Amino acid sequence: MTTETSPRTAWPQDAGSESAPEQSLTSEERPSTSDMFGRTGTGPLSGLLIADFGRVLAGPYCTMLLADMGATVVKIESPDGDETRTWKPPVRDGQSTYYLSINRNKGSISLDLQDAEDRDIAQDIARRADVVVENFKPYGLDRFGLDYDSVAAGNPKVIYASITGFGTAGGASLPGYDLLVQASSGLMSLTGAPDTPAFRSGVAVFDVITGLHAAIGILAALQERQRSGRGQRIEVNLMSSALSGMVNQTAGYLLSGSVPTRLGNEHPSIYPYEPLSTGDGDIVIAIGNDPQFRRLCLALDVAVLSDDARFSTAHQRSLNREELRPLLQEALGSRSSSEWFEVLTEARIPCAPINDVGQGLEFAERIGLNPVVDVGVGTETLPGIRNPITFSETPVSYDLIPPDHDAHREPILEWLRSAPRNPNPPSPVSPKFKQAQQGKVQ
Repeated sequence: MTTETSPRTAWPQDAGSESAPEQSLTSEERPSTSDMFGRTGTGPLSGLLIADFGRVLAGPYCTMLLADMGATVVKIESPDGDETRTWKPPVRDGQSTYYLSINRNKGSISLDLQDAEDRDIAQDIARRADVVVENFKPYGLDRFGLDYDSVAAGNPKVIYASITGFGTAGGASLPGYDLLVQASSGLMSLTGAPDTPAFRSGVAVFDVITGLHAAIGILAALQERQRSGRGQRIEVNLMSSALSGMVNQTAGYLLSGSVPTRLGNEHPSIYPYEPLSTGDGDIVIAIGNDPQFRRLCLALDVAVLSDDARFSTAHQRSLNREELRPLLQEALGSRSSSEWFEVLTEARIPCAPINDVGQGLEFAERIGLNPVVDVGVGTETLPGIRNPITFSETPVSYDLIPPDHDAHREPILEWLRSAPRNPNPPSPVSPKFKQAQQGKVQ
């Protein structure tokens, strides 16, 4: 989700910094960030500083993943704090679990960009950062000298990642909520059964995908900077991520002209690939090729079906699924779903139980994925979901619980004071920044 400030902290239209951005500091000039918040990790991004102006989900999820990998992330919040702090229930010790789920390994400082002193602090953090991440509405930071041009004027090597809902062209004025993108991209038209209304996904899936795309772009830009010494701006948006993330459905329309429709739990191109009823409930069976189907028929003691011309190939099974489904369910009715899971797994047939979220975590634990980690140290720890990436030499770490609002103001300000300032900063080059100082940006 991309966001705007709430009415209580609305920014004045003529706000602008009284001081110009300063030249970026080299790694030798900049004080170490490794101990700013007491982190001990040695992940692959250790030593990098990220100024996180992101809020809600896409931006904070991106920066949390990078923080897990060792980056020092300074979360800049408004006086009201990240909106997700108020998104309840569910809660843990009164705190929003939504906020807790995407903000570990970060420090927090509250800055009111209406205030000249706070605005200078925000610009100073951006000037020293390796990476700036923001998911404000397009051009929302221009009036504060925090747009890419203004930041890059004093920090030319910065990697600046902007996350929006619908891009910066014709969709710039549209609010960037995941639900709106699920609706407008076509995903909701595919979610649900043929006879049900369109449904949203149970997770803000495009916020998550966009956060991942932003992280990929940042890592690629860091690699380019390592090679060329150049910083750059990265732009990602929920709508483009949605159209990319819908893969075969969007490509299928482009290549064939066929508009996909809701199929419930069925797959448009392969069968069986859905939940099927057993003696006591459903089990998901996912057959992706003809050898798997033959093994399924053997395991179900209906080998004759694999030789039937109606079902012997993937294409024929898709065309004749209404005839095949009752034959498979009749065979599956002889045992329970848990029994079939053991039998089919032993036969190397892709299948899965339909778990709730708690059972899903238990299943992951049972198969050795160790999905739950302790975040924090000492008595201040919280359970969290493991970062899905494993590094053999530079492991991720979980040093810090999600920060309270403005919890790290003093360490951040002390860190800023310890770095030298450029005595002769350049003039800002961004036309938008100049306009903002003159009160012309509306």
